Amino acid sequence: MPTQLLVATRNPGKVREYEELLAELPVQITWLEEQGIEREVEETGATFQENAILKAMEYARASGLLTWADDSGLEVDALDGWPGVASARHAGPDASDSDRVDILLERLGDLPYHLRAAVFRCVVAVATPDEVIFTADGVSSGVITPNPRGSNGFGYDPVFFVPKYGRTYAQLDAAEKHSISHRGRAARRAKVLLARYLQDEA
Repeated sequence: MPTQLLVATRNPGKVREYEELLAELPVQITWLEEQGIEREVEETGATFQENAILKAMEYARASGLLTWADDSGLEVDALDGWPGVASARHAGPDASDSDRVDILLERLGDLPYHLRAAVFRCVVAVATPDEVIFTADGVSSGVITPNPRGSNGFGYDPVFFVPKYGRTYAQLDAAEKHSISHRGRAARRAKVLLARYLQDEA
């Protein structure tokens, strides 16, 4: 019988990505909404790793389930790494993805292409209710476009241009994106650790 794995998110786009990325593992993915978990874990960490661990441990304790959490964000060179750990929060709790993108583009203004380098960074943490925990990270490099392009993905995907493909994240199909994305890279590393854990527990 598959092990239930709680993905600590309320973002259905992220759930779909993880369902695809973890399809080969003997896990049944559930998420916060499905479990009726209304509790919010405040992301008080100074790094993506600290926030991922904090969320994984808190939701594992709250749910009694093996829990997968991540923290990820965009770091823009010209803005000294901003928005970083505040990527999802800098525009306020009621802001939409497009609101956050608009603020980013406004701050970058008319900077030329060669000064618009950025990275997406992700850390995945997996925790058990008895506080066994492991982490993995992933990074993807790109350039911020002056205008959004594409309708796939979420967050900053429409303005994160990947020179190798000549398209933004939001213009890539799922397989292309998973192969190069920060979340895909972190997930594949965490997947190896999770598979090993599941095997040891079997």
